Amino acid sequence: MPAVASAPPDKAPDRIAGMFDAIAPRYDLLNHLLSAGIDKRWRKRAIASLGLKGRETLIDVCTGTADVALEATGAARVVGVDFAGAMLTLGLRKVHAANQVRRIVLIRGDAMRLPVRDRSADATTVAFGIRNVQRPEVACAEMARVLRRGGRLAILEFGVPRIPGISAVYLWYFRRVLPLIGRMISGHTGAYSYLPASVGTFPPPAEFVTILKQSGFAEVRAVPLTLGIVYLYMAVKA
Repeated sequence: MPAVASAPPDKAPDRIAGMFDAIAPRYDLLNHLLSAGIDKRWRKRAIASLGLKGRETLIDVCTGTADVALEATGAARVVGVDFAGAMLTLGLRKVHAANQVRRIVLIRGDAMRLPVRDRSADATTVAFGIRNVQRPEVACAEMARVLRRGGRLAILEFGVPRIPGISAVYLWYFRRVLPLIGRMISGHTGAYSYLPASVGTFPPPAEFVTILKQSGFAEVRAVPLTLGIVYLYMAVKA
Protein backbone atom coordinates (compact mmCIF):
# COMPACT_ATOMS: atom_id res chain seq x y z
CA MET A 1 0.00 0.00 0.00
CA PRO A 2 1.55 3.34 -1.00
CA ALA A 3 2.45 5.61 1.87
CA VAL A 4 1.00 9.09 2.12
CA ALA A 5 3.25 10.24 4.96
CA SER A 6 6.59 9.08 6.25
CA ALA A 7 6.24 9.80 9.97
CA PRO A 8 3.29 9.05 12.25
CA PRO A 9 1.39 12.17 13.33
CA ASP A 10 0.97 12.99 17.01
CA LYS A 11 -2.14 11.14 18.23
CA ALA A 12 -2.14 12.20 21.87
CA PRO A 13 -5.82 11.95 22.92
CA ASP A 14 -6.08 15.55 24.15
CA ARG A 15 -4.60 16.86 20.90
CA ILE A 16 -6.89 14.80 18.67
CA ALA A 17 -9.99 15.62 20.71
CA GLY A 18 -9.12 19.32 20.56
CA MET A 19 -8.62 19.17 16.80
CA PHE A 20 -12.02 17.56 16.22
CA ASP A 21 -13.69 20.01 18.59
CA ALA A 22 -12.23 22.84 16.52
CA ILE A 23 -13.58 21.54 13.19
CA ALA A 24 -16.90 20.25 14.55
CA PRO A 25 -19.08 23.06 13.07
CA ARG A 26 -18.02 22.17 9.51
CA TYR A 27 -17.30 18.47 10.01
CA ASP A 28 -20.45 17.01 8.41
CA LEU A 29 -20.38 19.45 5.50
CA LEU A 30 -16.76 18.62 4.70
CA ASN A 31 -17.33 14.87 5.00
CA HIS A 32 -20.08 14.98 2.39
CA LEU A 33 -18.27 17.49 0.17
CA LEU A 34 -14.84 15.85 0.15
CA SER A 35 -16.31 12.38 -0.50
CA ALA A 36 -18.83 13.64 -3.08
CA GLY A 37 -21.58 12.22 -0.87
CA ILE A 38 -20.31 8.63 -1.10
CA ASP A 39 -19.68 8.56 2.67
CA LYS A 40 -23.39 7.95 3.21
CA ARG A 41 -23.23 4.81 1.06
CA TRP A 42 -20.18 3.54 2.96
CA ARG A 43 -22.00 3.86 6.28
CA LYS A 44 -25.07 2.08 4.94
CA ARG A 45 -22.85 -0.78 3.74
CA ALA A 46 -21.20 -1.09 7.15
CA ILE A 47 -24.52 -1.22 9.00
CA ALA A 48 -25.94 -3.73 6.49
CA SER A 49 -22.96 -6.04 7.15
CA LEU A 50 -24.05 -6.40 10.79
CA GLY A 51 -27.33 -8.10 9.89
CA LEU A 52 -29.26 -6.30 12.64
CA LYS A 53 -32.61 -7.85 13.56
CA GLY A 54 -34.10 -5.11 15.73
CA ARG A 55 -33.14 -6.48 19.14
CA GLU A 56 -29.43 -5.64 19.33
CA THR A 57 -27.41 -3.21 21.41
CA LEU A 58 -24.78 -1.51 19.26
CA ILE A 59 -21.73 0.41 20.49
CA ASP A 60 -20.58 3.04 17.99
CA VAL A 61 -16.98 3.92 18.85
CA CYS A 62 -15.59 7.31 17.75
CA THR A 63 -19.20 8.24 17.02
CA GLY A 64 -18.40 11.87 16.16
CA THR A 65 -21.64 13.63 15.18
CA ALA A 66 -23.60 10.35 15.40
CA ASP A 67 -24.05 9.61 11.68
CA VAL A 68 -23.49 5.87 12.14
CA ALA A 69 -25.63 5.77 15.28
CA LEU A 70 -28.50 7.36 13.35
CA GLU A 71 -27.93 5.05 10.39
CA ALA A 72 -28.22 1.95 12.61
CA THR A 73 -32.01 1.92 12.57
CA GLY A 74 -32.05 -1.87 12.95
CA ALA A 75 -30.57 -1.75 16.46
CA ALA A 76 -32.85 -1.57 19.49
CA ARG A 77 -30.31 0.57 21.36
CA VAL A 78 -27.22 2.47 20.27
CA VAL A 79 -24.50 3.86 22.54
CA GLY A 80 -22.18 6.32 20.81
CA VAL A 81 -18.81 7.01 22.42
CA ASP A 82 -16.41 9.84 21.54
CA PHE A 83 -13.87 11.96 23.38
CA ALA A 84 -14.59 15.20 21.48
CA GLY A 85 -17.25 17.12 23.38
CA ALA A 86 -18.14 19.55 20.59
CA MET A 87 -18.73 16.66 18.18
CA LEU A 88 -21.04 14.98 20.69
CA THR A 89 -22.97 18.22 21.16
CA LEU A 90 -23.70 18.37 17.44
CA GLY A 91 -24.51 14.67 17.40
CA LEU A 92 -26.99 15.11 20.24
CA ARG A 93 -28.76 17.85 18.29
CA LYS A 94 -29.13 15.47 15.35
CA VAL A 95 -30.42 12.70 17.63
CA HIS A 96 -33.05 15.08 19.05
CA ALA A 97 -34.00 16.29 15.56
CA ALA A 98 -34.50 12.68 14.45
CA ASN A 99 -36.61 11.95 17.57
CA GLN A 100 -34.22 9.14 18.55
CA VAL A 101 -33.42 10.21 22.12
CA ARG A 102 -34.89 7.07 23.68
CA ARG A 103 -32.93 4.76 21.37
CA ILE A 104 -29.56 6.54 21.02
CA VAL A 105 -27.34 7.56 23.94
CA LEU A 106 -24.12 9.54 23.43
CA ILE A 107 -21.33 9.28 26.00
CA ARG A 108 -18.01 11.08 26.26
CA GLY A 109 -15.24 8.50 26.55
CA ASP A 110 -12.00 7.12 25.13
CA ALA A 111 -11.93 4.27 22.60
CA MET A 112 -9.07 2.75 24.59
CA ARG A 113 -11.19 2.67 27.78
CA LEU A 114 -14.79 2.21 26.68
CA PRO A 115 -17.30 3.10 29.44
CA VAL A 116 -19.25 -0.08 28.67
CA ARG A 117 -19.65 -3.33 30.63
CA ASP A 118 -18.05 -6.61 29.51
CA ARG A 119 -20.12 -8.66 27.06
CA SER A 120 -23.00 -6.16 27.02
CA ALA A 121 -23.23 -5.46 23.27
CA ASP A 122 -24.24 -7.38 20.18
CA ALA A 123 -22.41 -5.22 17.63
CA THR A 124 -19.74 -2.54 17.47
CA THR A 125 -18.87 -0.04 14.76
CA VAL A 126 -16.18 2.52 14.01
CA ALA A 127 -16.40 4.84 11.00
CA PHE A 128 -13.18 6.61 10.06
CA GLY A 129 -12.02 6.86 13.65
CA ILE A 130 -9.82 3.88 14.42
CA ARG A 131 -6.81 5.50 12.73
CA ASN A 132 -7.11 8.44 15.14
CA VAL A 133 -6.70 6.26 18.23
CA GLN A 134 -3.26 6.43 19.77
CA ARG A 135 -3.11 2.62 20.11
CA PRO A 136 -5.67 1.05 17.75
CA GLU A 137 -4.87 -2.46 18.99
CA VAL A 138 -6.08 -1.43 22.47
CA ALA A 139 -9.32 -0.06 21.02
CA CYS A 140 -9.85 -3.30 19.09
CA ALA A 141 -9.35 -5.32 22.26
CA GLU A 142 -11.83 -3.05 24.05
CA MET A 143 -14.45 -3.67 21.36
CA ALA A 144 -13.90 -7.42 21.72
CA ARG A 145 -14.30 -7.04 25.49
CA VAL A 146 -17.71 -5.36 25.29
CA LEU A 147 -19.10 -7.76 22.68
CA ARG A 148 -20.99 -10.92 23.53
CA ARG A 149 -19.75 -14.14 21.97
CA GLY A 150 -20.70 -14.10 18.30
CA GLY A 151 -21.15 -10.33 18.33
CA ARG A 152 -20.32 -8.58 15.08
CA LEU A 153 -17.86 -5.79 14.24
CA ALA A 154 -17.82 -3.35 11.32
CA ILE A 155 -15.03 -0.81 10.83
CA LEU A 156 -14.77 1.70 7.99
CA GLU A 157 -11.35 3.23 7.40
CA PHE A 158 -9.61 5.03 4.57
CA GLY A 159 -7.12 3.23 2.37
CA VAL A 160 -5.15 3.99 -0.77
CA PRO A 161 -6.19 2.50 -4.16
CA ARG A 162 -3.71 -0.01 -5.56
CA ILE A 163 -4.50 0.56 -9.26
CA PRO A 164 -1.45 2.59 -10.46
CA GLY A 165 -3.18 5.38 -12.41
CA ILE A 166 -6.02 5.79 -9.95
CA SER A 167 -3.60 5.65 -7.03
CA ALA A 168 -1.56 8.56 -8.42
CA VAL A 169 -4.63 10.76 -8.97
CA TYR A 170 -6.04 9.89 -5.57
CA LEU A 171 -2.80 10.65 -3.75
CA TRP A 172 -2.53 14.00 -5.55
CA TYR A 173 -6.09 14.86 -4.47
CA PHE A 174 -5.50 13.60 -0.95
CA ARG A 175 -2.20 15.43 -0.45
CA ARG A 176 -2.89 18.68 -2.31
CA VAL A 177 -6.57 19.39 -2.92
CA LEU A 178 -8.24 17.95 0.18
CA PRO A 179 -6.11 19.86 2.74
CA LEU A 180 -6.65 23.10 0.84
CA ILE A 181 -10.44 22.72 0.73
CA GLY A 182 -10.49 21.60 4.33
CA ARG A 183 -8.54 24.64 5.50
CA MET A 184 -10.70 27.03 3.48
CA ILE A 185 -14.01 25.74 4.84
CA SER A 186 -13.10 24.70 8.39
CA GLY A 187 -10.63 27.51 9.09
CA HIS A 188 -8.35 24.96 10.79
CA THR A 189 -4.80 24.86 9.48
CA GLY A 190 -3.80 21.40 10.68
CA ALA A 191 -6.81 19.08 10.68
CA TYR A 192 -6.99 18.39 6.96
CA SER A 193 -3.24 17.97 6.66
CA TYR A 194 -3.45 15.51 9.55
CA LEU A 195 -6.00 13.44 7.58
CA PRO A 196 -3.69 12.25 4.78
CA ALA A 197 -0.84 11.83 7.28
CA SER A 198 -2.95 9.61 9.52
CA VAL A 199 -4.18 7.52 6.58
CA GLY A 200 -0.69 7.05 5.21
CA THR A 201 0.69 5.73 8.48
CA PHE A 202 -2.27 3.51 9.42
CA PRO A 203 -1.55 -0.24 9.12
CA PRO A 204 -2.31 -1.64 5.64
CA PRO A 205 -5.36 -3.96 5.36
CA ALA A 206 -3.49 -7.26 5.85
CA GLU A 207 -1.75 -5.93 8.95
CA PHE A 208 -4.94 -4.51 10.44
CA VAL A 209 -6.69 -7.84 9.86
CA THR A 210 -3.94 -9.45 11.95
CA ILE A 211 -4.48 -6.87 14.71
CA LEU A 212 -8.18 -7.73 14.80
CA LYS A 213 -7.45 -11.44 15.01
CA GLN A 214 -4.99 -10.88 17.84
CA SER A 215 -7.60 -8.76 19.64
CA GLY A 216 -10.10 -11.62 19.88
CA PHE A 217 -11.94 -11.57 16.55
CA ALA A 218 -12.53 -14.35 14.03
CA GLU A 219 -13.86 -14.51 10.46
CA VAL A 220 -12.06 -11.23 9.79
CA ARG A 221 -12.43 -9.80 6.30
CA ALA A 222 -11.18 -6.60 4.65
CA VAL A 223 -13.40 -5.55 1.75
CA PRO A 224 -12.26 -2.65 -0.49
CA LEU A 225 -14.96 -0.10 -1.34
CA THR A 226 -14.85 2.49 -4.14
CA LEU A 227 -11.63 1.16 -5.71
CA GLY A 228 -9.94 0.82 -2.33
CA ILE A 229 -10.42 4.41 -1.18
CA VAL A 230 -12.11 2.87 1.85
CA TYR A 231 -11.97 -0.57 3.46
CA LEU A 232 -14.78 -2.25 5.35
CA TYR A 233 -13.42 -4.59 8.02
CA MET A 234 -15.89 -7.20 9.22
CA ALA A 235 -15.38 -9.68 12.04
CA VAL A 236 -17.10 -11.79 14.69
CA LYS A 237 -16.22 -12.02 18.40
CA ALA A 238 -14.41 -15.32 18.81
